[in-house]
Amino acid sequence: MPRRPRARHSECMPVLAIILIIIGLVLLFTGALVEALRFLLFIGIAIVIIAVIAWLMRSIRNKT
Repeated sequence: MPRRPRARHSECMPVLAIILIIIGLVLLFTGALVEALRFLLFIGIAIVIIAVIAWLMRSIRNKT
C-alpha cells in the first residue's frame, strides 16, 4: 500500500493556528473591554450618588 502524502495536514496546521490566535485576541480584547466598561459603570454610579447627595444638601440648606 502506498503511503498518503502528509502535505495537506501540514498546510492545514498554520491556518488553524492563525484562526486560534485571532479568536484568542478577540476574546482577550472583549474581556478587557468588558472589565473597562464595568469599572466605568461603577465610577458613573458613584458620581450619580455624589451628585444626588450634593443636590439634597443644597436643597436642605436653601430651605433653612
